[in-house]
Parts: sequence; C-alpha cells; structure tokens
Amino acid sequence: MADEELEALRQRRLGEIRAEHGDPSADPSQQEAKQREAEIRNTILAQVLDQAARARLSNLALVKPDKAKAVENYLIQMARFGQLAGKVSEQGLIEILEKVSQQTEKKTTVKFNRRKVMDSDEEDDY
Repeated sequence: MADEELEALRQRRLGEIRAEHGDPSADPSQQEAKQREAEIRNTILAQVLDQAARARLSNLALVKPDKAKAVENYLIQMARFGQLAGKVSEQGLIEILEKVSQQTEKKTTVKFNRRKVMDSDEEDDY
C-alpha cells in the first residue's frame, strides 16, 4: 500500500511541476475537453462532407493546417446555422476554399524609401 501512495504522490508532484512550467499535457481535464471537442468536430465534418471532400480537406490540413482549420470552422458554423443543404461535394469544398482564401489573402506592399544623398546629379563631376 505504501508503493501505491508513493506512486500517487509522484504523479501529483509531476503534474504540479508540469503545470508550473506551462506544459499543456499536465491537466487531464483539459486533455479530455480537447479530445471531446476534436471528436465533435470530426463527427460534424463527417456528416457535412462527402468522402472526396473529406479527403481533400485532410490533404489540405497536411500542407496548410491554419487554412484547413479556417475551412473546418466555416463548415461547422454553416452546419450549425442550417445553411448547408445536404453533404458538401468536392467541388463545393473547392468553392469554399476559394472564399476563405479571398478573405484571408495577404496583400504585400513594397514601399521604397529613397534616401536623399548629398551628392546630386546637378553638380558637374570634374
């Protein structure tokens, strides 16, 4: 029985140390909540997407996880508000991807800051 108590103390102390150092795996309730949320997301996406669209979304998640997460959030939001009439096909997913890409498109601008130099072209070189 002393071994069980010792092991429980070790586990509790290990959890405290991880919590102090900001390790997200320290709190089991947070892990369970994240796992439940992931299961709910996967269930909703399985109901909303057909097989080809789901495969395309998983391929996108491998390459650009932030964009795939945005598309998943968009699809889940549409499903919750009843804006989807049936399963989304691969072509429908491509259209949604284009919408999300347009919304999150980063526009880069280049601004030239020309410095004025003491030497000008007006003066004659000798």
